Amino acid sequence: MKHETIETNIGLMIILVVIALLFGTLVELVPLIFDRSTNEPIAGLKPLPALELEGRDIYIREGCNNCHSQMVRPLRAETERYGHYSVAGEFVYDHPFLWGSKRTGPDLARVGKRYSDDWHRAHLYNPRDVVPESNMPSFPWLFENDLDPDGTAGKMRALRAVGVPYTDEDIAGAAEAVAGRQEIDALVAYLQQLGTLLQARR
Repeated sequence: MKHETIETNIGLMIILVVIALLFGTLVELVPLIFDRSTNEPIAGLKPLPALELEGRDIYIREGCNNCHSQMVRPLRAETERYGHYSVAGEFVYDHPFLWGSKRTGPDLARVGKRYSDDWHRAHLYNPRDVVPESNMPSFPWLFENDLDPDGTAGKMRALRAVGVPYTDEDIAGAAEAVAGRQEIDALVAYLQQLGTLLQARR
């Protein structure tokens, strides 16, 4: 009789479903909020330097995260192909995080130092020169566009406001660190640091 009352009263059904969803969400999320391993950076993690920070913004601007995830799942097939599974402490300074789930291209969480700078440059200029079957687009304009040093310090200040521990010295030196560099330099620098800290600790 109770089931029939609930199932025939749409308003009551909606209220009970919302309560069930809220309870389930609390049970899943509250322990993670207080779990230090999800909130504390892994040993040695530092905020991205100015050049890599600009590279990350270019990575997002060009939509790289639409085709490449940055999260290795703790499954044997994943770890054998990509390396150590991702841990929350690697991403505490990422705003926004770029885990993703779409893999038109391979996961890039551990791509740092796997290829040379020259390989990355060739790959970004024309992917088919190094991976003939690739369907990745070319990015030749990265080799022509210069970085704008005027905005980097502002990005660091904004990130510091949300908890990324940039120092006054980091911010003061940001413009000089990117002045005269091209977008390709920044993007390659960003790619070359991905996942290297955890790889070094294996």
